[in-house]
Amino acid sequence: KPQEKPKDSGKVTITKTFDFAGEEVKVTKEVDSNSKEAKSFLKQQEKLHSAAPASLPTVSGVKRPSGMSSLLGKIGAKKQKMSTLEKSKLDWENFKEEEGIVEELAIHNRGKDGYIERKAFLERVDHRQFEIERDIRLSRMKP
Repeated sequence: KPQEKPKDSGKVTITKTFDFAGEEVKVTKEVDSNSKEAKSFLKQQEKLHSAAPASLPTVSGVKRPSGMSSLLGKIGAKKQKMSTLEKSKLDWENFKEEEGIVEELAIHNRGKDGYIERKAFLERVDHRQFEIERDIRLSRMKP
């Protein structure tokens, strides 16, 4: 169940509980209070708090949910499932934070040895080669 703890620095801590392979996994994320994710989370929290009192009507003649079934409904609520890819991503992010290698990886990937940089270079070379070949083909064509 999501929880939120506002802080003085304008950050909102969002904690969500997921079900992964029969285990309960808690994901805690700290986001800026002005971000879209934080605003949607706060709206969701307001809906949950406003819906709780309305769920037990006091008007006579309206059937109230029985105590045991409503309690079991809250306990047995299904948790959101987490895929293997999401769990792997979460584990990798936690590992990078624990080992303190976030900056080192960012620096390495930005340099000439980075995978993304190499792919961009190869794509530029391929595009340039295609343009040269196209120009040769067009020059050989006679009107």
